[in-house]
Amino acid sequence: MAETVRVVFLGGLGEIGRNCAALEIDGEIALIDIGLMFPEEDMLGVDLVFPDWSWLVDRAKDVSMVVLTHGHEDHMGALGYFLRDIQVPVYGTELSLEMAAGRIEELGVESDLRTVSQKKWMTHGPFKFMLIPVSHSVPDASAIAFDTPEGMILHSGDFKLDPTPIDGKPTDLPAIAALGRRGVRLLLADSTNAEKEGFEPSESSVGQPIADIIRDAPGRVIAACFSSHMHRVQQIADAGIAAGRKIAFFGRSMHRYTTIATDLGILEVPDGSVDDIKDLGDLPGEEQLLITTGSQGEPFAALSLMSQGRHKFVELDENDTVLISAKPIPGNETAVSKVISNLMRRGAKVVHGRNSHVHVSGHAAREELLTFLNLVRPRAFVPVHGEYRHLAAHADLARSMGVSHVDVLEDGDRVVVDGKKTMVERRAVPAGYVYLDGSSVGDVQGGVLRDRSHLADEGVVVVTVGIDHDTGEIIYGPDLDSHGMMDDPDAVLHKAADSVRSAIEGHDSGRTDHAEMQKAVRQAAGKVIRAETARRPVIIPIIMEV
Repeated sequence: MAETVRVVFLGGLGEIGRNCAALEIDGEIALIDIGLMFPEEDMLGVDLVFPDWSWLVDRAKDVSMVVLTHGHEDHMGALGYFLRDIQVPVYGTELSLEMAAGRIEELGVESDLRTVSQKKWMTHGPFKFMLIPVSHSVPDASAIAFDTPEGMILHSGDFKLDPTPIDGKPTDLPAIAALGRRGVRLLLADSTNAEKEGFEPSESSVGQPIADIIRDAPGRVIAACFSSHMHRVQQIADAGIAAGRKIAFFGRSMHRYTTIATDLGILEVPDGSVDDIKDLGDLPGEEQLLITTGSQGEPFAALSLMSQGRHKFVELDENDTVLISAKPIPGNETAVSKVISNLMRRGAKVVHGRNSHVHVSGHAAREELLTFLNLVRPRAFVPVHGEYRHLAAHADLARSMGVSHVDVLEDGDRVVVDGKKTMVERRAVPAGYVYLDGSSVGDVQGGVLRDRSHLADEGVVVVTVGIDHDTGEIIYGPDLDSHGMMDDPDAVLHKAADSVRSAIEGHDSGRTDHAEMQKAVRQAAGKVIRAETARRPVIIPIIMEV
């Protein structure tokens, strides 16, 4: 009798980020990626967003391992926090594990990281798996094939069909096709660009435009891109060297990833071409190339600090050219636009993906997805990695290719593969957002964020009043102080204070009930403020009994 095979999705469906799926074979569980998501605008005070793995904590003895598709934060950024709860081996390519190791070490968490070669079958418990090379915007990205008792399950990872990748390692279509001929029971595939027609241009296509910009720039060039995008960093660095410029890498993650990539032989930049940023400033501007972080408008990244005139080593002027070689992640558009505007206010020329061909995506467009589907010919298909509209578009492509069983799922859903049947269980496990707020994971819930939103939108009013402990008479105040409600609140607060005074004096004399008094103060102040301003601030009554 064949073992039961299930796949549960903990993140990455209906969103960009938090990619995480759990493959279960006969009661043992393997995790495919454990990524994070950056907070959306309404997630006030939240630093990062993780998948909800609480149901796995309850079954910790059943969790066998983690396998990483690649080294991007949205696929491995939450790994350290997961390992703090559940200690299991982690498999991946050397670069993927080196990139993950930094965050794990920062948390002081022990880890068992196991490097595996691509195109080699590995066995761990009931899991037989193989990493297959794919092209993406980080080197050594992989699809993962699992040979299960119910047939082959293939996870594409993030990929594109780049015919001329910088490292000469294209998506291994012969290996994918071989799996297709063997028979793929279930395909899970990247959907990010499922709405985009045609083919995504090759990474090498941005090399010449970037080289032209750096060569022709009259002064210093500051180039920003994802620190993990070593192929892009390589092309920017090559262009700088060809133009006779010295290079400085700066920004914490840029330093870390370029060091890792150099040590592994993935990034090749001659030692004599690189200087410390503090020394680079002594050269003429036309001999400088700064490669940095901040392409997503992160508030404390180097590029954002430059745009505000707050960077320690770089002060922009009209001779500077800023090259932003990245596309905003959904949700970051406003922040990136603000940084670009501020850079231009300081006189810099800004070149970015909307006004020049300096960026291409690392995700396959429609024709590439159709090619992939045609090679795999799966019996069942679930689109992954993308907002719901991306998943739906990818599902339509699969149906057009004649795939017999196609499901658009959401986080928390489960697929059960049993013989000829493919069944879906909706909301099988908890899969909500888990928030990192400071150093606290999971303490902030939706109610806290709603309160924060309320405070941000409506403000807060603090009402302080002192009353006689025995008689209930007012001996101090009411004193009202507001924050975030309006620019000149004095007149409104004066009327509210009169209302609070009347409410307290209207209470029966003698010993008062503290909770009842707080309620009366809150209602009295709130009624006046709503009438005068149409706002509903949070009202905090402070009643001191003397």
